[in-house]
Formats: sequence, C-alpha cells, structure tokens
Amino acid sequence: DARHFFPQIIGESLAMRGLFAMVKKVAHTDSTDLILGESGTGKELVATSIFENSDRKNKPFIKLNCAAIPEELLESELFGHEKGAFTGATKFKPGKFDMAHQGTIFLDEIGDMPLNLQSKILRVIQEKEFYRVGGSNTIKVDVRFIASTNQNLEKMVQEGRFREDLYYRLNVFTLHLPPLRERKEDIPLLVDYFLNNLPKKIDVSSV
Repeated sequence: DARHFFPQIIGESLAMRGLFAMVKKVAHTDSTDLILGESGTGKELVATSIFENSDRKNKPFIKLNCAAIPEELLESELFGHEKGAFTGATKFKPGKFDMAHQGTIFLDEIGDMPLNLQSKILRVIQEKEFYRVGGSNTIKVDVRFIASTNQNLEKMVQEGRFREDLYYRLNVFTLHLPPLRERKEDIPLLVDYFLNNLPKKIDVSSV
C-alpha cells in the first residue's frame, strides 16, 4: 500500500507505516494539517502526498516557502497586489491564494512567518477571505491549508514569536516526521533507492 499510495516516500519502518496511515486518514478530509519535523525529513513530500490523495487532487497545489522570501515581499507573494500599491507595482499581480482557489496551499516553514502576516493568515483560515496589498475589496477564497515547520511552535507561542490563535487553527491535525536516526531500518531501502537512480552503476558491500 505504501509503495502504491506514496511512491516518492521511502520507508517501511514502524514509524513510517504509522505516518502513512495518518496521511491516508486525513487526506480525504478538508482539515488543516500541520507537519512537524527537522530539516530534511521530507515535510514537502508528505504535504504533496496529502494533496495527491485528497479530493482536491485535480485542483491547484500551490507551495510557498515562508523562509525563502524577504519579509517585505512575502505579503505580496501571498495575497497579490494592485497596480500602484507600492513603488515598482506597475501592474496587478495575483497572489498564491488567488492561484490556490479551490485547491490546496502549502505554507512551508510557517514558523519563519513575520507576526504581522500571521494575523492575516489567521483571517484567511477563519473567514476564507483576504485583501490584496493596496486593495480595498474583500477577496473570497476556498483553499485547504497545509503548513510545516522545523521549529517548536509551542515554545515560540510562549516566547511571543508566534500567535497562539494561529497555532491552534493550524494544529487541527498534526503529523510528526521522524528523523532518519529514529528509523535506521529504513537506511538499506534508501541506499537501494539512490543506487538504482544513479546514472552510473555502483555496488555497495557490507563487507
């Protein structure tokens, strides 16, 4: 089942089987999902698997890495902007939420999102609407939210670096991704996968 439903994720350990079962359970719902795990554990692969097994799989799947975009540009990336909204805004630009309408949006590394934008994301989750940068009209949107982070959001809430209300809105269904050191039995599978996908044949011996 895992190879059929999740061909891009390599793992047959007990921890990964539990994860696959949770993905299958949540995929066909419309719940907001929060994926937690260290960098490199495959959070984007899990988000993609949720989307590909969901009822919205034939709709848009829009990804945005919140840590990769400068703070001053992130709001425009998310919500779009009207012509003349700021210096350099020479034409209307749709945002990621426009693109994700009726589909799914994946906000990767949401723990890096600035506080002022967190309140606007909360509004979209709660009210299913937003304002474009420089706009005054309410834009209605129908999206499913998937978010991920490698940070401890509970600790960030306690320190005042992440909104508590947004945390609870995101934390509807949580998936914890185990690091490879906690599922060492998957290492041979990963070695075989990488060897079989190399351009040149290489043999590995345990001797």
